Formats: sequence, structure tokens, C-alpha cells
Amino acid sequence: MDKKNALRAGALAAGTTLMMLLMSSPALALTRDDGDDPGKGLSVADTLGLFVAAPIVLFLVIAGLVMVTDKTRKRAEQG
Repeated sequence: MDKKNALRAGALAAGTTLMMLLMSSPALALTRDDGDDPGKGLSVADTLGLFVAAPIVLFLVIAGLVMVTDKTRKRAEQG
């Protein structure tokens, strides 16, 4: 009985995903809307810097600040 429910849930998820893919047409992205004023495209270096390097640097800065301002280690060393 459990296997039948899993199969039914998988079929429902696959069907829903397929319908979402069929209903959302990427060709509609090619038509321009009123007021649409796109800028110049990003180069590969700009894209990698913006979506790869910047989040990694931001993560490292936040992790560094947390480690520097962590007071629990100082208490454990003193006590």
C-alpha cells in the first residue's frame, strides 16, 4: 500500500512539473514590454564576479566577523 502511494505522489509531481514547463513559454521573454529599457549585457567575468566571487567574499567577511567577535572561546580559555 505504501509503494502505491509513493508511485501516485511521484506521478503527480512529474505531471505537475511537466505542465508547469509546458505552460511557461520562454518565447514570451523575447517580446518587449512598454517601458522596458535593458542595459548592456554582462561579460563572463562580470557574471562570475557578481554571482560567484561576491557571495563567497561576503560569506568569508561575515564568517570572519563572527569568529573575531566570538566571546565563548575567550570564556572557555579563561575558566
